[in-house]
Amino acid sequence: MSLLDPEELTSSHAPTWASWDDLEREALGCTKCPLASAGRTQVVFGVGARDADLVFVGEGPGAEEDKQGIPFVGRAGKLLTQLIEGIGMTRDEVYIANVVKCRPPGNRDPEPIEIETCRPYLEAQLAFLEANVIMTLGNFATKLLLDTKIGITKLRGQEFEVALGKSGEKQVLVPTLHPAAVLRNGGPALAQARSDFVVAKRALARRLEAR
Repeated sequence: MSLLDPEELTSSHAPTWASWDDLEREALGCTKCPLASAGRTQVVFGVGARDADLVFVGEGPGAEEDKQGIPFVGRAGKLLTQLIEGIGMTRDEVYIANVVKCRPPGNRDPEPIEIETCRPYLEAQLAFLEANVIMTLGNFATKLLLDTKIGITKLRGQEFEVALGKSGEKQVLVPTLHPAAVLRNGGPALAQARSDFVVAKRALARRLEAR
């Protein structure tokens, strides 16, 4: 049962791009917030299958992601890959994005202005993807997409109904710990993350069976 009111949440930003390619092109050249001039190497738009049934949303790029232009390729990315494989899927089958597309200096937390400026890109990605299940990784993605101030430790492992696709159909959102937090906190956190991924796997199975 949701801790939030209302239970069903809908994106407040309708996509303003005619196509995915138009969206990606604009995002890759974005200079709208301070991160564009704060030492980024490149915009990290996202990676994966555009027809993915399962989408992951993290916080923002780190140093290695900024270097390669791909989200979750450092230590946290390796753990995310292991967790994905633990539910019988591969990175090629899912889509991975972040709340902000540019690396905050020193890997600091994104500022509110940076999140709000980048928010339309993420919401448009989710609208185009229309995945069955979305997993938010950590506090920033969870609070943004559920429009809540409740922390990840109280929300993780639960299912929430959202409607973030263009069709307006219901999707399932499952919050979980950020892989970087799992690495910091060790065994108990890893067990929680694995449990959350099982919740997402079961939610996805139900969605696919209902087609």
